[in-house]
Amino acid sequence: MSITAATRTAAPHRVGTRGLLRRFADAAVSPLSVDDLLDHFHPLRGGTGADQVKGRIVAVQAETADAATIVIKPGRDWSGHIPGQYVRIGVDVDGIRLWRCYSLTHGPRPDGRISITVKAIPGGTVSQYLVRRAEAGEMVHLAQAEGEFVLPDPLPAKMLLVTAGSGITPVIGMLRNLFSKAALPATDIVLVHSAMARDEVIFGAEMRRHAATGRLRLIERHTDTDGLLTTADLAAAVPDLADRVAYACGPVGLLDALEEYYAEQRLPLHTERFRPALVDTDGAAGGTVTFAGAPRSPPTAPPRSSTPPRTPAS
Repeated sequence: MSITAATRTAAPHRVGTRGLLRRFADAAVSPLSVDDLLDHFHPLRGGTGADQVKGRIVAVQAETADAATIVIKPGRDWSGHIPGQYVRIGVDVDGIRLWRCYSLTHGPRPDGRISITVKAIPGGTVSQYLVRRAEAGEMVHLAQAEGEFVLPDPLPAKMLLVTAGSGITPVIGMLRNLFSKAALPATDIVLVHSAMARDEVIFGAEMRRHAATGRLRLIERHTDTDGLLTTADLAAAVPDLADRVAYACGPVGLLDALEEYYAEQRLPLHTERFRPALVDTDGAAGGTVTFAGAPRSPPTAPPRSSTPPRTPAS
C-alpha cells in the first residue's frame, strides 16, 4: 500500500495532538496516570504490549498437600499456546515482583482461561506464595507462551511419556488436549510416572482414569516403595521402547540417565529439563531453576537446544 503526500504531512500533526492530550490527561490525574485509572477499572484490557499481558487469578485448586492449580483469566493480548509450552508469570510477593516459568497444564479452553500447576518447594518464594497464599481476584503478569516441548502433527503410532514429580505438568496439558477432542487419538500411549509416594502424585486420579478407560497404559512408580526409576526398569516395563517416540520431563538425574541410555541405543529423545538452582547475586529474586527443552538426537546428530532458561520451581 502506498501513502500519499497528504497522509504523510497529516500524520505528525495527529500524533502530536494525541501526545498533547495525553499529557494534559496525565497531569489532571497526577500523581497517577491515565493508564493507572484504566487498569483499575479494566485491568485485562488489550494494548498493554504484545510481549506482556496481565491476568487475573480466578481459582486456586489444591492438587496434593503441596501442589495447587492456579486458573488465570489472561488479558486480551494473550496469543494462546500449544500444549506442552510454558509461560513466564510475574507475581508481586511482599512488594517485590518476581518472575518464574511454569508449564501450562491444559489444552485450549472454551472459556479462554489458562492454568498452571505449582508444587510448593521448601524455601521457594514464588511457589510457596502461589500454593499457600494466592487468592482469586489477584492480578499477575504474563509473558506470551514459549517452548518447543510439544507433540508432532500428525501424531506417531506409538508414544512413550516419561515423567517424574512436577515433570508431569507439560505432559498433562498434552493429554488433556488429546482426550478433549471428539475423536480420540489412535496413538498407542504409554505413560511412565514416578513420584515419592502415591498421595504425592499430581493428577494421579486423572491419570488413573485415563488408564482405566484404555486411553493409555500407565506405569506408576513410588520411590518410597519401588525405589528410583532406572533405565533398566524402563526397558523391562516397556519392551517395545525402541518403536516409540519418546518424551521425558523431570529432575536432572532422571533426564541425565535417560539421555545417556537413548544415546547408547541411538534413539531420539525429546526432553524438558530441570537444571540445578543458580544463586541470584543481587538477592532480590532468590534462587532460580532453569528449564531447557531439547530433542535428544542419536550421536550422529548434535542435540538442539530449543527452550530458553526457565524458573519453574522456586
